Amino acid sequence: MTIQETLLQHIKTAFSKLYKAEIDTVEFQSTRKEFEGDITVVTFPMLRVVKMNPEQLGENLGNYLVKHVDEVKAFNVVKGFLNIVIDDVFYLNFFNTIKENSTYGFKPQTNEAIMVEYSSPNTNKPLHLGHIRNNLLGYSVAEILKASGHKVYKTQIINDRGIHICKSMLAWKRFAPNGSDGNKETPETTLNPDLRKGDKLVGNYYVKFDQEYKKEIASLVAQGKTEEAAKKEAPILLEAQNMLLKWEAGDNEVVALWQMMNAWVYEGFETTYNNLGVDFDCYYYESDTYLLGKEFVAEGLKSGVFFKKEDGSVWCDLTADGLDEKIVLRADGTAVYITQDIGTAIQRIKDYPDVEGMVYTVGNEQDYHFKVLFLILKKLGFEWAKNLYHLSYGMVDLPSGKMKSREGTVVDADDLIVEMTNTAKELSQELGKLDNYSDQEKHTIYNTIGLGALKYYILKVDPKKRILFDPKESVDFQGNTGPFIQYTYARIQAILRKADFNTNVTLSAVETSLHEKEKELIKQLELFPEVIQNAAQNHSPALIANYTYDLVKEFNSFYQNVSILGADNQNEKVFRVQLSQVVANTIKNAFGLLGIKAPERM
Repeated sequence: MTIQETLLQHIKTAFSKLYKAEIDTVEFQSTRKEFEGDITVVTFPMLRVVKMNPEQLGENLGNYLVKHVDEVKAFNVVKGFLNIVIDDVFYLNFFNTIKENSTYGFKPQTNEAIMVEYSSPNTNKPLHLGHIRNNLLGYSVAEILKASGHKVYKTQIINDRGIHICKSMLAWKRFAPNGSDGNKETPETTLNPDLRKGDKLVGNYYVKFDQEYKKEIASLVAQGKTEEAAKKEAPILLEAQNMLLKWEAGDNEVVALWQMMNAWVYEGFETTYNNLGVDFDCYYYESDTYLLGKEFVAEGLKSGVFFKKEDGSVWCDLTADGLDEKIVLRADGTAVYITQDIGTAIQRIKDYPDVEGMVYTVGNEQDYHFKVLFLILKKLGFEWAKNLYHLSYGMVDLPSGKMKSREGTVVDADDLIVEMTNTAKELSQELGKLDNYSDQEKHTIYNTIGLGALKYYILKVDPKKRILFDPKESVDFQGNTGPFIQYTYARIQAILRKADFNTNVTLSAVETSLHEKEKELIKQLELFPEVIQNAAQNHSPALIANYTYDLVKEFNSFYQNVSILGADNQNEKVFRVQLSQVVANTIKNAFGLLGIKAPERM
């Protein structure tokens, strides 16, 4: 039981005995540094239950706790704040319960499953910086939900159909040169080394389509067409639209081309996911799901959830809920995106009956879409719809400006990973930190530092906020950065390697007393389980990231103020090494929730 839980029970009893009143919740805070105490009770909210001076209430509660709670050693009251001093014995006993627990803070998994969707790319281009934030957020939230006790399925829906896919297919068909084998270039035969990764080759032709499309528009405008008419009548666009119709009709040649080019992209995506360190348990493809949902529109019409307009189109009236009317079926009977999303959500529950909720990791430009989707699913009567969550996030910008896929101005995910590794290499060489390592060891560490810097910089920010990403700033070895935390972890590992004595003992309160810095560090460790639960409830890796930074700052203060291996007696040495070990394990576990590796040496 945490000290907060212990105090809560006794404060409830105190209210009953002292005031014949009941109190449900108590607000706790860490005691401010300038006051004596370990934990603070805020008395102001309690004045709703008992009408009295907040300082007198604090005095009364403090006296009760000192008398009835063994862990409470002393107290002081500052205005409406009751600062409580907790006996060292509590913290030592708490530490002894966690020091052998390698998964401290993690809850055992229950059968309550959540499906987390992230990535969900289009198969006409490589992954870019925006996808990186999406993947890092989705993967981290999935890991945090697991640590909080949930069973989790990681999934994505791959957008593998539509006009944008046909654009890259048509451009390849028209403009691809012959490869080394005399046939049209493939990732294996291309003479351009930059296009040997399948998603990059396909993305190159998506850009090529846009270039040719613009040329045709300019030509039509020169012939007297309006720009709007030229955009609609450009021959290359009409041919791409015709290709889409052939794909939907199952044309053998078009389908074969689609399958071949998509296979190139999937292989390229998998390489990027491996390099980024994210994974998936199951996949959905839009080519399989785009017809789903129509049967539920028919059922919704019967139950009155939907209504039909004169032209035959089907709508859902959400005006009473503060939203608009939403079309779910066109007049010609074809589905819209919301229809397919309704069908896909229902299909996922059929495929995974233990799923009780879903998290959709999608940018904030889709906020309205998900409000509508979740509301319609509730209106259709699905109980699980109340457990749907849109993990909405802001854009990622670089100092160079906004990205545009069709113009080829995106920040490629693979290139960024390489750039981060190279940036880590440059800074490490300047600092001379890895002079005694082999080239292979150096490269591994550079990659670990670079990726850690990228992930931490993105994940330490609240998902809803927009980010201006600066690669060099992220790889700083000082401040609230991934490399700073990784370096502290590596420093602890160096201490543990030097500890050439038996630390596998349990020390009692009689055998050791706590230095102020040791106590502060244990108090920070005590917060970890609560931080995981809060991060899971709020779908926010930022809470984990910033907790880890606070823990590292507390350790560095401890490291600078007390001697670990040069302590005055053996018991102090043993305890401080044990404490360092638990801090290292907690850093590693917290970073694992962010998808970041903690290197043994740096």
